[in-house]
Amino acid sequence: MNAVELLTLVASGENSRVQFKENVTNAVSIAQEMVAFSNSKGGILLIGINDKNGAVMGLSFADMQRINNLLTTAANEHIKSAIVIETETVDVEGKKVLIAHIPEGTDKPYMDKEGLIFVKNGSDKRKVISKEEISRLLQSSGNQYADQTILHQSTIKDIDWGLFREFYERKYKEEITFEDFPAKMENLSLGKDGKINLAGNLLFGKNPQRLAPDCYITAIWFQGNDLAGTKYNSSENIGGDLARMFKDAQKFVIGCLRKVQNGKDFNSLGDLEIPEIVINELLINALIHRDYFIHDSIKVFVFDNRIEIKSPGRLPNSLTTEQVKVGVSRRRNHILASYALDVLPYRGAGSGVLRALQAWPNIEFQHLPEAEQFNVVIHRAVEVG
Repeated sequence: MNAVELLTLVASGENSRVQFKENVTNAVSIAQEMVAFSNSKGGILLIGINDKNGAVMGLSFADMQRINNLLTTAANEHIKSAIVIETETVDVEGKKVLIAHIPEGTDKPYMDKEGLIFVKNGSDKRKVISKEEISRLLQSSGNQYADQTILHQSTIKDIDWGLFREFYERKYKEEITFEDFPAKMENLSLGKDGKINLAGNLLFGKNPQRLAPDCYITAIWFQGNDLAGTKYNSSENIGGDLARMFKDAQKFVIGCLRKVQNGKDFNSLGDLEIPEIVINELLINALIHRDYFIHDSIKVFVFDNRIEIKSPGRLPNSLTTEQVKVGVSRRRNHILASYALDVLPYRGAGSGVLRALQAWPNIEFQHLPEAEQFNVVIHRAVEVG
């Protein structure tokens, strides 16, 4: 970084990726700042800059030597797991500024020496205390997946034996006995020690919502186009296993759509105003790729001019909406995605979104990370009424 680039950063002020420090004297407090950067998107510490007015104060040679040693000590001894940082010095009209580059971590969550976890919150940091957020940090670094979570109140009896047997014999072309059932569930990563995990529950559970009450679909058919509107045609909470939720949600949405003739004979049944493949692919994407660490339902809202599918959770692993639209995929729930091929009309590999866009280009993707939500808006061709 040169002096011009540095001054441009300073002129823009502090933010979630850039922080000013006039000096650094405490390894504990600077370690907490680095923990917050590592647990977020990484960032830069500009040391020698007044954090109140952005003035370049500069550092002495002795200060730079001391701070470099302090930063290294903090990164190695005050952060679990230890992180690797890079430092450089920039001269601004004779004043030395030390720059520390802290990368986004690959072993989240990072914590300080006392076991405290921090993330960036704008230009500040905040402590993480909720189990759900810690789980999402683990998930973001590939250390934990929501669908692997063991449901400790469960037993093997919570699985629909007939449903599982039909799946197993169809997929593996061999018979299975009830005595083999627990071992097969564990071998297929669907449970452990007589308990089932979230994936096993959602795929083959007798009553999945008893063990996972937030794993359902809220479906509402509104009158008009206003989310705050109080009038609606119908609504229901759609539960059951993944296959049942998909079928019932698909039936709900299709029941709200109009038929159009598309040049066909007037006496023909006509076509759905939005191709069925669009509804199928986007509902399946929501069920397979939502963040199951977040205790909320999938929302399917039908308005006169659009359909909205709201999935809990931000896009995983730095995925962007532009990447989603060209078929780039990141698996969040590995077990569900593996077995979805056998229980849903799912093909994976990001191809579902491409098929939906080819059939109906008027689809909008909205990533709302602050709200922990990903929305898909399917615009209807003609407003009703």
